[in-house]
Amino acid sequence: MSGWYDGGGPIKVENGLKARTRRGSIGSTWWSRRFIDILERICDKGRLSRGRAYARQGQVLSIDLSAGEVRAAVQGSRRTPYEVVVRIEAYDERRWTAVEESIAAQAVYRAKLLAGEMPPEIEELFAAMGLDLFPRDLDMDCSCPDWGFPCKHLSAVLYLLAESFDDDPFLVLAWRGRTREQLLGSLADEPAADVLSVPDVPFADRLADFYAPGATAHRPERRTATAAPDLLLRVFPPPGDLARPLTKAYQGFADA
Repeated sequence: MSGWYDGGGPIKVENGLKARTRRGSIGSTWWSRRFIDILERICDKGRLSRGRAYARQGQVLSIDLSAGEVRAAVQGSRRTPYEVVVRIEAYDERRWTAVEESIAAQAVYRAKLLAGEMPPEIEELFAAMGLDLFPRDLDMDCSCPDWGFPCKHLSAVLYLLAESFDDDPFLVLAWRGRTREQLLGSLADEPAADVLSVPDVPFADRLADFYAPGATAHRPERRTATAAPDLLLRVFPPPGDLARPLTKAYQGFADA
């Protein structure tokens, strides 16, 4: 067969994409682990294990992510690299506009995203709108002859994809159809809910309780802290033998 490599293992690759973790789990953030948990629930464990080995050996040559699709090249035992495609649903403009409006209404979510963070609650925000942030099912293809689901080439790509989510959580959203620049641009333009706004009450309407003792809805109770009488002397010790008489003097002021 043309292009077939008659050997026991994959052709070694120089400068391939390698997983950072050399053993144990792949993925360090909540969003990458969420993706890995889905994979390990729906995919064959044996092939996932071989896929982790491929990812750590650097057998993946390239990964390109766009709206709804990931394309990759993986070097196996044939001389020609295998072509891998992973597809999910990319949301349209109408649904993304609704998502952005919902995010903008939550000041904390908006602030975290503008700061480059992925708030854990964003998955619930998507779910409340009947949308999935992370895919439940993956439409996957590989040009290799292995009919397993997924093959080790697909598994290697999926694990490296999870690590790329560690580096840039906005790739999760870009896969769904909204790039970092598009999302942050929309959030910056969207009017935010003013969580610090306080209604202005006319002074004449507050005369009845303004001078009343204790706390009110308009004038919270103040709490005062009492400092030790000799605190200043502790911070700035006086020279010579002045400490004792000055301490007594400060104590006398406090008792007066």
